[in-house]
Order: sequence, then C-alpha cells, then structure tokens
Amino acid sequence: MSIVKDKTKYLIVVVSGGMNQQRNQIVDAVVIARILGAALVVPILQVNVIWGDESEFSDIFDLEHFKKVLANDVRIVSSLPSTHIMTRPVEEKRTPLHASPNWIRSRYLKRIKREGVLLLRGLDSRLSKDLPSDLQKLRCKVAFHALRFAPPILGIGNKLAERMSSKGPYLALHLRMEKDVWVRTGCLPGLSPEYDEIVNNERIQRPELLTGRSNMTYHERKLAGLCPLNALEVTRLLKALGAPKNARIYWAGGNPFGGKEALLPLTGEFPHFYNKEILLCPGYRAYAGHKKYITPDKRHMLPYFLNSSLPEAEFNRIIKELHKDSLGQPDLRTSRAGKDVTKYPVPEGVLEEAVREVPSLELGESSSPINILLLPLNKLSDDFKLSGTRVGWNENSFEQNF
Repeated sequence: MSIVKDKTKYLIVVVSGGMNQQRNQIVDAVVIARILGAALVVPILQVNVIWGDESEFSDIFDLEHFKKVLANDVRIVSSLPSTHIMTRPVEEKRTPLHASPNWIRSRYLKRIKREGVLLLRGLDSRLSKDLPSDLQKLRCKVAFHALRFAPPILGIGNKLAERMSSKGPYLALHLRMEKDVWVRTGCLPGLSPEYDEIVNNERIQRPELLTGRSNMTYHERKLAGLCPLNALEVTRLLKALGAPKNARIYWAGGNPFGGKEALLPLTGEFPHFYNKEILLCPGYRAYAGHKKYITPDKRHMLPYFLNSSLPEAEFNRIIKELHKDSLGQPDLRTSRAGKDVTKYPVPEGVLEEAVREVPSLELGESSSPINILLLPLNKLSDDFKLSGTRVGWNENSFEQNF
C-alpha cells in the first residue's frame, strides 16, 4: 500500500501564533504526515489570544488547491472518516525542538498505528531544519506552491500592491509596535511613564504572554537586541542609512500602542508615510532573486542609540559600518546547519532540483501563496532600497556609498 493511499492513520495538527508561525507549522505538519505515512486532516488554526481571530484554514488558504498540489505526496482530508470519528486521538504536546525524522517515527509511529489518530500541538520549530533531500523538497513545495491564499485575500493583496507600485519608488517598512508585542517581549514602548505602566500591568496580569527569558530586566533585553525598535530608533536608522526625506513609506503592522503619537518621530521626519496591511516575507524575497536587504543589528547598534553625546555624522558612519557585511547575499544553506530551507531557498542543491520538478515554483508565479505578502522592491534611488526592517543597496553603488 502506498503512503498516500493509507487510510488507517490520521494526523491532526493545531497550529498557533501569527500568520508566519502558522504557515511554518502547516509546512512541517505536511512533512510529519509524510514521515508517518499518515493522512493529514486539514490543519486547525488556534484562535489567537490577542487578536481573537476565528478564521479557519479555508478562510485564509485555497483548500482545494492545497489538496490538489499535494495529492501525490500526502493525502489531505477535510475531516476524520466515520471509521475514526469516535477514536480518541493520542495527544502529544511535547515534541522537542529540532526533532529528526527518526525521532518522529520512533516516538509516534507505533502509537498512530495502534490508535489510528495522532493529535499534535505546538509544532513551531519542532521539526529539524536539516532533513533528507526529498523532505526538504516537500517543504518547499508546500511553502511556495501548495499554500496559496484564498481568492478574496489574494485579490485584495494584489490590488494594494499594484496601487503602491503605480505611484513610483517607495520604501516598505514592517513595524512591530503593537501593544501585545511590548507585552510579549518584556520591553517598554518608552512613550511615557503612563504607557509603560499599562504594559507592565498587563504583563503582571498575564505572565503567560511573556515569550521567554523572564529573568532579564527591560534594559538587559534591550541591550541584547531582544526589543523591537520604537519609532524614534527606526527614524534614526533610516536617516543613518540614507533614506531621503521625500521617501514614500508604506508601513505594515497592527496599530501601534499609543496611536498616532507613537509614530510622530517617523511622520515628522518622513511626511509621506502611509499605512498598509501587508507583511513582507524575507524568505520569498530571497527566493525571488536574492533582493539585498539588511536586518537591523539591534544588539550592536543600540549602545550608540543610547549615547546622546555622539555626533550625528559619527553615528551615521557607525550604523553604516555595522551593516556593511549584512546585505542578504545568496547564502548556501549547506554552509551552516539549522537553516530553514523556506527562508534560505538558494537555487543550488536541493532547491535547484525542486525548481525543475515543480514548475509553479518559478519566480513571480502569480499562484504563489505569498504574493500577497510580497511588495515590489522598486529602486528608491540608485543606491537605496528598504523592505520591511531590511535595507538594501544597488550592488553597483554600494562601495561608493560606504
């Protein structure tokens, strides 16, 4: 009996977190189902404790497309069959980080064969990033081809992207300044003592929201680069990296804690500042031709942010120097273990074969599940582009500007 036709084993997964975390867990759920030779019940999206979003899989993704693309890899079913509907699933909540296929088989295979149904929760980063070639290809197939947004979402996203690009060059900026971000990270927005107190009180009332390292103070977290940049810090970063004052900036993210007041440093320096509800995906950007980008080096640059006596020209020089070697150049995934193949889909080795075997992985394919997340990276000037909190330069002018 082939793997895809086995009707005795069923895997149920509950995925949690934001959109990107849910997407990653769905990808790994398909791979785990393949490893176990089980059918995958359409993943259940856990209601987010912050947003209260009750969307189901088919509300966000094109379910029929998902099933069709994976038909020869993993059998996807909408619900358990009548033969298993009364089965009490074996539930597993403690899958370790970076579990290997051998660990998955040794831990779950006998149990799912015996009970027929296995329920997994909390899959984020649980499956190893280093898998055999066939499973890495499957990961890419799910992430870049099978997971396509439902038509209503895809249509809205494409329309927004078209309107943005039609007005000429722009910056795309992903801010993380929502109330829940400050609560979860153990950081403070720094707007005023009143706002800081609100965040501290909510963290005390809901300690489960703190994502980790609860023994660190706010100051220690900030210096370790664990806190999001506030509007003033983002403004100084953009200016130091050469963003012109007349730049059109489209920003993504939820409403910042503190409302318009929280954005005043940015809107005061960059008056052409517009809201948008589209997230940028660095993984797809890397896949689509390795657009250069910079992820701010918060840990190393924050001491300079805190040094009020540092002249602006010297500050700008230091910030550029800190980021000159982090341009997001194509990086062979085989050069370092533990890299996620969907974030480093370099067209060598595994990915080169995957592209040949899966036509829909071609760059710019309109059916990509994350086209809605991808904004055109138009050239702002001859040397400057910014996408999300990642900044990049035209390679021909990089040297002269640094």
